[in-house]
Amino acid sequence: MTGAIRASDADRERVVAALHDQVGTGRLSLDEFSDRAALAYRAQTVGELQALTHDLPVGAPTPPAAPDRGWMPVLVAVVLAVVLGSSLLFLLDATASHAMDQMMTRMRP
Repeated sequence: MTGAIRASDADRERVVAALHDQVGTGRLSLDEFSDRAALAYRAQTVGELQALTHDLPVGAPTPPAAPDRGWMPVLVAVVLAVVLGSSLLFLLDATASHAMDQMMTRMRP
């Protein structure tokens, strides 16, 4: 008798979310998802919603999300800044040292 219970908006949203997850696993095509989602939003009973997911596994694993690599360009920029900054300081120090040596040489009688 559960199938005759009126479906709530939350029930419909849960079913659409579950269908969306199945698209990610390859069990449903985008067309199948669109068709079933439309039926879910029009469903009036829990039984109508159950019919939309009866051929799908319950709690099926979803594919892992792609790793977030948004930090990679920042890391590369920081490493480059440190390396280039160190090199620049070394060159400035060497240039200043050379200039000081020349000045000292000219000051000697």
